[in-house]
Amino acid sequence: MNAESSYLTNGYLETTIDWVPGIKEIRLKDIPSFIRTTYPNDIMLNFFLREMKRSQRACAIIMNTFDSLEHDIFEPFSSNSSLPPVYSIGPMDFLLNHHITDDDHELNKIGSNLWKEDQECIKWLDKQEPNLVVYINFGSITTMTNENLIEFAWGIANTNKRFLWVIREDLVGGENVILPNEFVEETKIRGMLSNWCPQEEVLGHPSIGVFLTHSGWNSTLESVCNGVPMICWPCFSDQMTNCRFSCNDWGIGFEIEDVKREKIESLVRESMDGEKVLPERERWRNGAASKGCGNGLIICWSAALSRHWHRRGYAAWEVSDAMVGRGTGGESI
Repeated sequence: MNAESSYLTNGYLETTIDWVPGIKEIRLKDIPSFIRTTYPNDIMLNFFLREMKRSQRACAIIMNTFDSLEHDIFEPFSSNSSLPPVYSIGPMDFLLNHHITDDDHELNKIGSNLWKEDQECIKWLDKQEPNLVVYINFGSITTMTNENLIEFAWGIANTNKRFLWVIREDLVGGENVILPNEFVEETKIRGMLSNWCPQEEVLGHPSIGVFLTHSGWNSTLESVCNGVPMICWPCFSDQMTNCRFSCNDWGIGFEIEDVKREKIESLVRESMDGEKVLPERERWRNGAASKGCGNGLIICWSAALSRHWHRRGYAAWEVSDAMVGRGTGGESI
């Protein structure tokens, strides 16, 4: 076991594999963390293995994504006879915001935030110039060390950019969040700190120039759909995979390999002042709007799903609890 564990730290995870259906190549370190374990009885590994078996009994699998974003990923599903039909019905936030009327009161109550939102940050963003604000949010449950917090703080401060930073009270694992007094004093004019914010609204705000993120799926999809470049600091689960696609396949991300203030400053400047991501941010923003989920696709999906239910003896209102996919209830971890 000790020998196997060494593979997690000796550089072996940089190994590239090319046999995953729908993915041309991917490093072992980019595979979700619950699969990278060296312990065969790992709880999360076996949970997902069981869920994959259960998914074969479902009427259909629905995923919160859209085809033009992950077309190559969806191709193998169509040729896999052991799986039920797989439908991409996202981006769900786009559907909710653009195809749900004010009369749909119940649907308008749907939200995925686990924390109380602070609307003051929107008022602050309204006063900023377009594309000049760094938005920083590491999700609902990701934690970091105090050393990392300080490196992030000074990396942002040294850019002299305006920023909106969401700092949860439990962001630093096992410790109180204490930013250096010098940092607070130096950035008080150009920065805003918040406990939580309405992220969809923030990422859609014209003042946002880049998103420093943990690469959770909801955060990634919201950023892509709004054409906001990402600086990615993945920590666990599917975040590594989301980061890999953001940086390599979609061309809208930059990965933080090591949390050092000089590197953070450099990536912020490159993502906001460089021209590398400009074509891609517009491509995905337009792609989400034109090829994302609309009313017509929902109708087609519902009709197709009803046919499958009917053939398997389900009533139209009976949905199998084995239906799985990238959900919308809370941050993807």
